[in-house]
Amino acid sequence: MVVRTIPVEDFDLVIFGATGDLAHRKILPGLYRRYLAGQMPPDARIIGAARSELTDDGFRDETRKAIEEFAPKVDKSQLDAFLGQLSYVAIDAKGTGGWEQLKERMRDGVVRAFYFSVAPSLFGDLAQRLSEYGIADDSSRIVVEKPFGRDLESARALNATLAQHFAEKQIYRIDHYLGKETVQNLMAVRFANILFEPLWNAQFVDHVQITVSETVGVGGRGSYYDNSGAMRDMVQNHLMQLLCLTAMEPPYHFDPDAVRDEKLKVIRALEPVSETEIVRGQYQADGGDPGYIDDAENPASRTESYVALKVRISNWRWQGTPFYLRTGKKLRARTSEIVITFKEPPHSIFDESGQKANQLVIRLQPDEGMDLTVMIKEPGPGGMRLMQVPLDMSFADALGTEAADMPDAYERLIMDVIRGNQTLFMRGDEVEAAWAWADPIIKAWEEGKARPEPYDPGSSGPDEALRLMHRDNRRWREIRA
Repeated sequence: MVVRTIPVEDFDLVIFGATGDLAHRKILPGLYRRYLAGQMPPDARIIGAARSELTDDGFRDETRKAIEEFAPKVDKSQLDAFLGQLSYVAIDAKGTGGWEQLKERMRDGVVRAFYFSVAPSLFGDLAQRLSEYGIADDSSRIVVEKPFGRDLESARALNATLAQHFAEKQIYRIDHYLGKETVQNLMAVRFANILFEPLWNAQFVDHVQITVSETVGVGGRGSYYDNSGAMRDMVQNHLMQLLCLTAMEPPYHFDPDAVRDEKLKVIRALEPVSETEIVRGQYQADGGDPGYIDDAENPASRTESYVALKVRISNWRWQGTPFYLRTGKKLRARTSEIVITFKEPPHSIFDESGQKANQLVIRLQPDEGMDLTVMIKEPGPGGMRLMQVPLDMSFADALGTEAADMPDAYERLIMDVIRGNQTLFMRGDEVEAAWAWADPIIKAWEEGKARPEPYDPGSSGPDEALRLMHRDNRRWREIRA
């Protein structure tokens, strides 16, 4: 199988915050890989912009080190050619310094894109100056990183600020989960095959589980994370997007607004979540390893590092089918997956059936792919005994060496920005609707006095989360590496 690489048109991409961690780990190595793949035009230019006083060569040296550390493979001669497309401007986001120099670097007749890899507090300043200095025009695009606010009020304010200078069609709110190959394959599996879509409803689906687990703690992000928590950091955005893509109705066309219209309908159909259907947790200290309150440097912290909740969608397709979401730090394994558990056959013809429900498991990480579990006869003599086996479609197995060269999420999404394709980016009303649903949950926690349930590092989370499923005679799928 050959993975096609379709070049994009010529562009100038300005990366604000180009000396920061995200640029070094993801953005610049990702652009280098797109250059190696032949997707970047030979004349495309990448302009770094940050507070640091660097020369063009100084920025290239920094970028070389970042690529050598974070890119899977490096071709020295190709790297030199890629670095030749980079330049740098020292910028004062809140002042006048550097903006005229940046304007002089921009070319006419090419796509102009601006990546805001900075704190959200600077989004408005950058947008204003791009407009004031005539650097951005009506066809320019801006990319903004999460968090998109910390509640509905701040999200609305942020959207309003950006809207003063850019139209919605120019704003790309990036969520790297939507750039994963398997997430897009979820739409392909549902809408390009007759096999699943007729069964994708409450009549045939017993329940859905969405899990995003991490093995690391909050570490050096303790002070930031303590003002955020798992609900704001993961559920309101990443898990919400996975929920929407799993539950949405077929759009009339694979078109950015058509897809996002259907996602928005899912969010607006979410029922309020009761207190008994949510579990919060905090990882404890383990031997010499610090607990959450140590990492956060706040012994009185009531911020959750784990959350599990039962969600209902009030529409015809999903009425009566629960969605169980969970995410947490310092869990047993690093994994992200969506599990569709179908209902068992209404009648078994086998005396000793061992019947189990079919499951479709969509793995986002670490090994992207899909499993469909089905019942078969256990091999050998001795009667009709059933066993469950997976029909495995690992991308690594199906695509061979091509899988190793598939673009990661940031690579794909940045190229989509250059193409002007907003399908995998959140719209402003989507963000606000998600906050409108999450805000009452967070407010109740902040007004209450209950502390999160403690859980052991390396476990599956608090025991109460297990009971959340057991009460419904269901079980979480085991978190496994």
